[in-house]
Amino acid sequence: MSEGATEQTDDDTTGTADQPDDADPDTDTGDEATTDDTDTAASEGAGTDADTDTDPAAVGVKLGSTRTVVAMPGTDGVETVQTLTCLTTYEDVLTGEEQVLYGQEAATEYPDSVRFMLRSGLPEDDESAGLAETFFSTFVESNAVPEESVVVYAVPTLDEAQGRENLTAVVEGAPIGEAGLRSYPESLCASIPALGDGLDAVEKTFLGVNLGSTNLEASAYRRGSQLQRYATGSVTGNEVDRTIANYVEEETQGRVNIDRTTAREYKEAHADFVDYDPFSDIVQQPGGGTHEFTIETSVMDAVDEYVDDAVDELANAFLPELANNNLKVYRRALESPIVLTGGMTAIPGLVDEIEQRLSDELNQDVTCIAADDPATAAARGAQRIATRLAADGA
Repeated sequence: MSEGATEQTDDDTTGTADQPDDADPDTDTGDEATTDDTDTAASEGAGTDADTDTDPAAVGVKLGSTRTVVAMPGTDGVETVQTLTCLTTYEDVLTGEEQVLYGQEAATEYPDSVRFMLRSGLPEDDESAGLAETFFSTFVESNAVPEESVVVYAVPTLDEAQGRENLTAVVEGAPIGEAGLRSYPESLCASIPALGDGLDAVEKTFLGVNLGSTNLEASAYRRGSQLQRYATGSVTGNEVDRTIANYVEEETQGRVNIDRTTAREYKEAHADFVDYDPFSDIVQQPGGGTHEFTIETSVMDAVDEYVDDAVDELANAFLPELANNNLKVYRRALESPIVLTGGMTAIPGLVDEIEQRLSDELNQDVTCIAADDPATAAARGAQRIATRLAADGA
């Protein structure tokens, strides 16, 4: 899997991770398909039904720690399909054969055995890599992703050599990308839909901040090149989920314990800086009967702390380092919109909260923006790059 547009400092490398946080799909396989009319122009010449059989399709992929998204040409524009990045296996009671189940269906029906094999962002060992290859191959085959395609993968730049090597094997083992495989930084890909209808982001100097499940990653880009990168695993969507679970236990005085999956669902369904409403849920009591409880503060306390921590990392770690290394780029980048990417940006009002708190911390006005659909932005941006590569002969 070759890398593109990732000219970096000596500390910069390329890996993978995710972003999750959108509504769970309801189909049998855990997939959700949508069509983005704004990307219709980007899919021209990328292998639609009107093209010849020899034209490769342009496909963008985000193989994330929580969700995997594929963007490809559809009949009415660019279609996206997504699922939870997890799978389990079970034995068919009639044939005795091993069956594979993935996505939301696997997470719901087999919570005790389902595997999120990219929880840390990359397949860390041979077992995780094998599970990831089975998951991804099953997913793309189930959704008829074209084999004759130019595929661009949106990946974070994690400095884990073995994990990157395992990911490469997963990507190359999938039955797609026969016309070409490339990878680009996830925050660059996800910034493309936020900064224009085409590939304007590749021509700009800006800051991209990925607020994902496994890392907070900030990058300075100049005409597509990643000049500087900062990443931390201490401020993550996964940590928010753990915090919500702890706060729910405290708020209910120990009567309710929820797992991380339920905490994530609470976050995705209820976190809202604009118009938050307390909500109720019901749990089964160990001795029989049910217990109804109301969550007043747990979810918003957790995401509010997350915003403070993210702003602190940006203002007091990433930006000072950028200013020391390249003051002109620092100044120019802060005059442009900072693009926030990753699943946490799907929380209503979070982008505005970071904008305000970062402005206060820096004592200067900054602007933060995000794509309309943060959950699919990285795959859609990667698909636009793939369209260009396919037109240029990959």
